[in-house]
Amino acid sequence: MTTADPTSTDPTLLPIASGARTRAMLGELLRPRRFLAAGGLVVVIASISVGLLTQPLLGHIVDLVVDRRPVSAVLVPALLIAVTAIVSGVLATIGISLVARLGESLLAELRERFVERALHLPLHEVERAGSGDLTSRVTNDVTIIGEAVRQALPEFTRSLLAIALTLVGLAVLDWRFMLAALVAVPVQASTLRWYLRASGPVYTQQRTASGAQQQQLLETISGATTVRAFRLGDRQISRLTERSTRTVDLNLTGVRLYTRFFSRLNLAEYMGLSAVLVVGYVLVRDQSVTVGAATAAALYFTNLFGPINTALILLDEAQSAAASLARLVGDADLPLAPEPADTADEPVARPRDASVQVTGIKHAYLPGHDVLRDVDLEIPAGRRVALVGASGAGKTTLAKLIAGIHQPDQGTIALGGVPLIDLGARAVRESVALVTQEVHVFAGPLVEDLRLARADATETEIQQALALVEALDWVQALPEGLTTVVGDGGHRLTVAQAQQLALARLVLADRPIAILDEATAEAGSAGARLLERAASNALQGRTALVVAHRLTQAASADQVVVLDAGQIVEQGTHNELVAAGNRYAVLWQAWSDDHETRSVPPKPGVDDKP
Repeated sequence: MTTADPTSTDPTLLPIASGARTRAMLGELLRPRRFLAAGGLVVVIASISVGLLTQPLLGHIVDLVVDRRPVSAVLVPALLIAVTAIVSGVLATIGISLVARLGESLLAELRERFVERALHLPLHEVERAGSGDLTSRVTNDVTIIGEAVRQALPEFTRSLLAIALTLVGLAVLDWRFMLAALVAVPVQASTLRWYLRASGPVYTQQRTASGAQQQQLLETISGATTVRAFRLGDRQISRLTERSTRTVDLNLTGVRLYTRFFSRLNLAEYMGLSAVLVVGYVLVRDQSVTVGAATAAALYFTNLFGPINTALILLDEAQSAAASLARLVGDADLPLAPEPADTADEPVARPRDASVQVTGIKHAYLPGHDVLRDVDLEIPAGRRVALVGASGAGKTTLAKLIAGIHQPDQGTIALGGVPLIDLGARAVRESVALVTQEVHVFAGPLVEDLRLARADATETEIQQALALVEALDWVQALPEGLTTVVGDGGHRLTVAQAQQLALARLVLADRPIAILDEATAEAGSAGARLLERAASNALQGRTALVVAHRLTQAASADQVVVLDAGQIVEQGTHNELVAAGNRYAVLWQAWSDDHETRSVPPKPGVDDKP
């Protein structure tokens, strides 16, 4: 079970799993590794048990000194202490290694589940939550859990076992020593209970606030041009300041809790040690135990300070990691994007050709706010259609609906005469390719990046695809040609080059229907002309829907469709629409005048040389 974040004021953020669901997920991950967990636990217990022999041996040495025994009598217990330290150290190394291996394998599977689910989340869920929330889970939360698994989990396990076995050791010396040590427990328990109650929500709020802060930062940076154009700088800075202030306030709240937590624990330590010393004095006076036994008891309790403090310090990290884990599990439990049925036992319909039919489409991301209304569109096989309209007209939404990314609220979309709902998921993927203006270059050899579109593509086929999109020359000029490492940490590609790679992938994938959603919008003027030629070449022989960023793309299309406020208001050839003198003609005239003005060279100034 996952729940919306109770601390967030933004209901659009991705959900956070409940404590019960998080524990259930840990159980699912731990079950196939139960033997590794049991082995690590046994070895750690053995290590601590051997180490606990040190205090009785030191107490025995004290008794030998009290009895004025010769120095030679101390030799054997001293050697045993050395052997104990070596054996305990070796077992501790093995035990911590096994526990760390268990933690790493759990983390690896959790990360794989998270990435798999994130890649298949319904796109509208991700878009509604914003990239900041998902990014903070992928980066900050995974990092926090990773550090806890590598460092906190082994030490935390060892500390808890050390505390339990030390109390057993005190009872073996004399049960009254253990009772004296337990004087500190009520204070420690009440302190721990208070801290867990207070810190859990704080850490959850910190993770959420951090995600909101990152989202605001990403929006401001990625939209810097728009922010400057509409003079929204003050508003964006105010929002970022508000979210940053909340993050800082929550961090300071955590620090204050942490300080109060340890001040109470110090009181418990002093109370427990005093009780053990008093009991030791009474027992030695009554000759119930030896001075060595009382010394061993005091050493046992003193040695508890380290494990207790370590466990409680790591408990602080564990609280933070638990909050991050709940966010990851919350994402992992989200329902996947619905896909048309595609099973091996049932035949799946196949499109008869590469035509596209859109009938009575209506779609809204938020109830009552239709993005598309009553849209009817038919694209014959092999035809190229350009979508034109102002920002927000619904062009990208229509493109995504045809690509099968979203499901329409009303109406039908058919590929080759077969409704999308009746097509198998594989058939949709094999029929439609979507290229957007946001292109990612994956880290690694360039040839492997291209083979993402078709794993069995030969080098000759890859070169032919690159040549078709006019990218072969610059690829061959790279330091290692096709094997050059690109992406993060490798050779940096320009925006136009990255888009050419996306178009080359389109050629290699060889889908009969191609959708270009402003695929040349991010390049400059010179780069745009190059990309328009590359896109035109890549679309040869395919049914194409082009969301036009530049009207030159519309002018070269077989048909132009003009969207306004979610409805088709005009459609026809470029010449027909210009001659009609309506909305498209006005757009074309404005576009033509603007580009003619830009192409006129400036007049020479008085300081210019002839």
